[in-house]
Parts: sequence; C-alpha cells; structure tokens
Amino acid sequence: MKPAYQKYFSNYFFQQILFVLIILIFFLLVILPNFTAHNEDGNLITITYADNISQAHKILIKKFNNEYKGRIKVETINLPFSKFSTNERKELLARALRSKSDKIDIFAVDLIWVHRFAKWSEPINESDLNGLENKLLKYSLASCFFNDSLVAIPLYIDISLMFYREDILKKLHNYKIIEKELQNSITWENFIKLGKRMKKLGYPFYIYPAESYEGLICSLTELILNMEPEFFNHGINYNNGTVKNALGFLVDLVQKQKLTPYQATGFKGYSSWEYFIKSNAVFLRGWPGYERYKREAVKKYNFKGIVKKAPLPHLKGSKPISVYGGWNLMISKFSNHKKEALEFIKFLLREDSQKIMYQEGGYLPVLKQLYEDKSFVAKYKDLKFYKNLLNNGVHRPFLKDYTRISDILAYYANKAIKGEISVDKALNEVDQNIQSKSIIIK
Repeated sequence: MKPAYQKYFSNYFFQQILFVLIILIFFLLVILPNFTAHNEDGNLITITYADNISQAHKILIKKFNNEYKGRIKVETINLPFSKFSTNERKELLARALRSKSDKIDIFAVDLIWVHRFAKWSEPINESDLNGLENKLLKYSLASCFFNDSLVAIPLYIDISLMFYREDILKKLHNYKIIEKELQNSITWENFIKLGKRMKKLGYPFYIYPAESYEGLICSLTELILNMEPEFFNHGINYNNGTVKNALGFLVDLVQKQKLTPYQATGFKGYSSWEYFIKSNAVFLRGWPGYERYKREAVKKYNFKGIVKKAPLPHLKGSKPISVYGGWNLMISKFSNHKKEALEFIKFLLREDSQKIMYQEGGYLPVLKQLYEDKSFVAKYKDLKFYKNLLNNGVHRPFLKDYTRISDILAYYANKAIKGEISVDKALNEVDQNIQSKSIIIK
C-alpha cells in the first residue's frame, strides 16, 4: 500500500512552489516592515506580536502602548483567519521560527500546537507570574505545559456547542418540550428521531463541518470519548471498534439517514455557518466565535431568524461532552525582549483586558474570577452557559506529532463520509500512514 503522500506526488512540486511564493510574500509584506520595530529609541523597546489581530486585540494593544508609553511598544504581524487557514498560520509561524529570527517576540498558537512549537518557545518561570497561574481556568492552563515546563499562557478558551433555529423549531407542536431537552443536551438517539420529523418540513437538519481539517476531528473526538471516555489513556490507536463506530456514526448522518447534507463534506468553520444561515438549516455544530459571523449574515442575507445555543447531543448512557479549543501565547526563544514580552502577556491576562476581549470580540475568558463575578455574569448571561459547557469539556491528546496524525485521520475520515471508501478501509489507511510516518499534502 502506497503512503498517502505518494498519491499526490504529481502535484507536490507545484504545491511547494506555490507555498514558497506565499511565504515570500508573507515575509516581504509582513515580516520585513517589522524589521525596524526592534530598534531601541532611548529606553523604548518595541516587541512584535503575531496573531489574528481582531478589533478587540487592537483596543488592548492601543491601551497597552498608552500605559507603557516610553518604555514598551507593541507592533503586530496580523495573520487574519480571513486570509490564512489555521494550517497556513501554523506553517508560516513554523518557518519563521525555524529560521531563528528574532523579529517575532510573541506568537499565538492553537492550543493543540503547543507541543510542536515548544522547541521554539521560551519556558516561563511561574515565579515571574506572581500567582497569575492560580487565577486561570485549570483546563485552559492544562494545554500550556511540555515536559512539565510551562511554555505557553492561555489568551482565550473555546468550547464546542450547537446552534439551533428557534423560529423553525417553533413550527413543531411540542416545541417547548424539545427546547428543554436541547438545553439539557439531547441524546443522539432522540436527536435523530427529531431529524426524521423535521425532514417533512423540508429544512436541512444538522450541519457539521466535515471537510478534511481539524474541525472534523473535533466532532469525531467527541463521539469517540462519548463511547469510551478513557480512550486516549491507552495510547493512540485509531484502527479499533470504538473509532469505527464513531466514524460510522458521522458517515451515516450523511449517507444513510441523510440528516446532514452532502455539501457539509466541503465545509469548514465559516462556510458551515454561511450554509446554516442561507439554507435555513435547523442545527449547526460550531464554536462560540461563530456568533461574530452573525452581523455579517444579517447584512448579506437579510437574515431574520432567531439563533440560540445548546450543548451538543450525547449518546444515551453517557454524559454530555464538548471539545476544548482556544489560543495560547508563546514567547520566542530567539526574542531579545523576553521580559517585555511577558509583561505584555500579563497585561492581556488582567481582569479588565479579559473583559474587553469578551465584550468586544466574544473571546471566552481564561480567568476564573470572571465566571464568578455576579455583576459581570448578570450583564453577560451567556457566561453561565459557557461555564457549564467548559466543566464538561475534553481535550484532544497532547502529542508532538498530533498535527500530522490529525491531518491523516481527517483526510481519510472525509473520504469515508463522502462515500468514496468504507469506514474499515479509511481506518486501515489511517493506521498504515501513521505507522509509516507519512504526511498528507493538501
């Protein structure tokens, strides 16, 4: 059996040239303009921060620069999700750090990348945090260690959930009973029965992003851990009965029950939300950050529906779970300004800063106290909902080789959901490619 990368060898040369061009443009337009940012003017030290720089980020950076005027200034390298996929961001950062450049001081990583980027990150002494680590959510801090060393600090956390169209569900005579069940996490068994009822109304039922990417692995992980909570405690083996049943469940939603439209096999985050809105689908698996898309949808599609949030379904006899997401901050080991970089990170973790991140950008706080602040929670009632989800969250396995394994699993899972290969064939291919150290070239 040929490893996956050989199947794409004919396109490899072209893809590599294209990626090199993207890297070159990135350095010319983004990195080079920041070369002068490290020149020290008297006592002023400028540090460079690479991230998706949202409006909330901009507000905080401006505030920091005002407070530290004459001492520290933050410049940015913007890697917006609108221009770079998560995988592209990962590769751009990896290549920049591999060159040992001192032009990036702080960089943001998906929490699942921490082990891969640890070799380029400066370990953080907990004594320098002045007890900050004790104020952070334990499940957000859990992703920040490598070989017992603290190598990252969480900026915000994420948790998977389900959106639903209340206005559509109200067409059912027992809507109130259904909504109560949804709010307490409906069982998958009852959810499928509901889907069969909703078919008669002609609306697409359940959208989950099933493109070959990390979002698909999150859905698969939730089902695996619903079926076998201790699955990752026994090593990584995706070619077994539990994974077969979990992947088969996702396949059946598309191929057998037809409760998820085939188009979902080409959806990632934003595209799944867009389809959910414009096609009047009833349910969508997503993340809190999808709400940032809502204003765009209202304008683009003159959307007037009512969207609410609920926990994801769970299998009968198991407990509801959701996968953690989120982004952490790391200090480059090649930075000449590590002390100043840590000062900026601590600023971002202040209570007022975390409030701004949530108020302006919808980023879930990593400070425990904000979920316990009665006046803040009274004003932002969704925090109570999110706290309940976070308490039932699960992590994907923390592995140095995780992204390679995930790429392989996502590629073959997507092919199975499309109906191009069987579930057994998909998992056999996954096992062979993982064992042979192959990579998937997309």
